[in-house]
Amino acid sequence: MHITLTVNGEHHMLDIDSRTTILDALRNHIGLTGTKKGCDHGQCGACTVLINGRRINSCLTLAAMHDTDAITTIEGLGDPDQLSPMQSAFVRHDGFQCGYCTPGQICSATAMLDEAKQGWPSYVSADLEGAPDLSTDEIAERMSGNLCRCSAYPNIVDAIAEVAGGAK
Repeated sequence: MHITLTVNGEHHMLDIDSRTTILDALRNHIGLTGTKKGCDHGQCGACTVLINGRRINSCLTLAAMHDTDAITTIEGLGDPDQLSPMQSAFVRHDGFQCGYCTPGQICSATAMLDEAKQGWPSYVSADLEGAPDLSTDEIAERMSGNLCRCSAYPNIVDAIAEVAGGAK
């Protein structure tokens, strides 16, 4: 099957099997290895990327479903010379240990802040109207789909809180 994926602003024409996931297309066909294959069942979040600005587990969605969508990976958020605000905060707060989950955490956190700005509530949101207060509990709940086996959670939350403007 022939598709065109727009990844980090670049168009990639691919001839792939119709069962190829976004994750496998990114890693095996395009050569972007920042997105990690963790559980391959959508339970760990290591493969999180942004599709049209929304976070998604790339192991659970077929590449053929996203022909012409805008896909952003960790490589598209920043580069070593100019990190995104979230990437910089993760470095400052040591929001990683082994680093395996870090790309998915950063992509998820970036989209999560946009969701909060749009007023999307979470399970722990005190109010369903307006922008939520991004407390430590709120950030933790919103990031619950991303697992860190090294338990760097406090530093991850601190990094996200810094970019969000501070947790309470």
